[in-house]
Amino acid sequence: MLPNTGKLAGCTLFITGASRGIGKAIALKAAKDGANIVVAAKTAEPHPKLPGTIYTAAAEIEAAGGKALPCIVNVREEQQIINAVEKAVKTFGGIDILVNNASAISLTGTLETETKKVNLMMDVNVRGTYLTSKTCLPYLRKSKNPHILNLSPPMNMNPMWFKNHCAYTISKYGMSMCVLGMAEEFRGEVAVNALWPKTAIHTAAMDMLGGSGIEKQCRKTDILADAAYCILTKPKSFTGNFIIDEVLLREEGVKDFDVYAIAPGHPLMPDFFLDAEIDMTATKPESHGASQAFKEEKKSSESSTASASGPVAETFRVIQGAISKEFVKSTQGVFQFELSGEEGGTWYIDLKTNDGSAGFGKPPVTADVVMSMSSGDFVKMFTGKLKPTMAFMSGKLKIKGNMALAIKLEKMLTQFNSKL
Repeated sequence: MLPNTGKLAGCTLFITGASRGIGKAIALKAAKDGANIVVAAKTAEPHPKLPGTIYTAAAEIEAAGGKALPCIVNVREEQQIINAVEKAVKTFGGIDILVNNASAISLTGTLETETKKVNLMMDVNVRGTYLTSKTCLPYLRKSKNPHILNLSPPMNMNPMWFKNHCAYTISKYGMSMCVLGMAEEFRGEVAVNALWPKTAIHTAAMDMLGGSGIEKQCRKTDILADAAYCILTKPKSFTGNFIIDEVLLREEGVKDFDVYAIAPGHPLMPDFFLDAEIDMTATKPESHGASQAFKEEKKSSESSTASASGPVAETFRVIQGAISKEFVKSTQGVFQFELSGEEGGTWYIDLKTNDGSAGFGKPPVTADVVMSMSSGDFVKMFTGKLKPTMAFMSGKLKIKGNMALAIKLEKMLTQFNSKL
């Protein structure tokens, strides 16, 4: 953990999406220095699924040693941003730091993404970041050491980061383009940087996306809070950088990263947009997974008959034998697999109807999620040699339909693996 230095004492931070998760963690780290925090977020009334409101976050900030100003801000509404900024300036006398953390996500393909979801991601991620920056900049320019920090990734143009969730990628890279443009536009006046985690981070949103059990593959929000603190205490000449949390903290002398893990020693899920060399039990993914996936897809048309004795058929026999009423009850989903290569064709696992079933052909009812991959990678996935998350992120696995169910599969596999 990175110790506090007191450098943010008396500074005013305007943080969007600060009622919970990463935004709140950054706020609490600054609060320990005695900073003033504007909690600019939507949640005023308790949310049925997500913990925390702007008022509970404000109470935690005050308890940590900071001063808090809770403001109801939906970054889609320009007037709400303007009102909150004016209130912040009136209350604390200015703004020194802006953290653009508010973000919307939908990991869906082009045809599966509803227009209202596209609008939400573009409005919150790109337009919200742009307008909040624009509104804060006149005040930031008056500060001694002003910073804008966007929670957005390095712009990796590998097509695999676009193909499965094009709209989301465009919206996050839009936030990164704000860094690229504004860092240059305001060089010498305001520092503008981006921060992104190397691994998945455990938040309430991640629980909703990934289901229970996902947290073991995540780090705590503390790692981003420490990295953000490190950036925000640097001089304003430190600008235009796309920073990865772990890389920066290693440079700052942090050696023990187990303190940031939810389950120390457990393998961590890499975050999106990073072509990282990941320590895996499986073979390393291709540097551009997309090209490999394309080759496999071409092969798929050549083989559509199922072998009754190959490894895929054997895997499905084991799955059929492992299905229990508990599995069906806890999963409530139908998975369809479109496999290419040897033993290619359509296979399914039905964990929704009656006592459940698995085998070759289309499922008895419409699938909730369709997964396309090579039969070789399918066998690796079901024998624990390839994590579904890694398969998806390296372009080996294509997912259509219910993403939350697809993520549930990862947990299910750990139970199957003992039998395979």
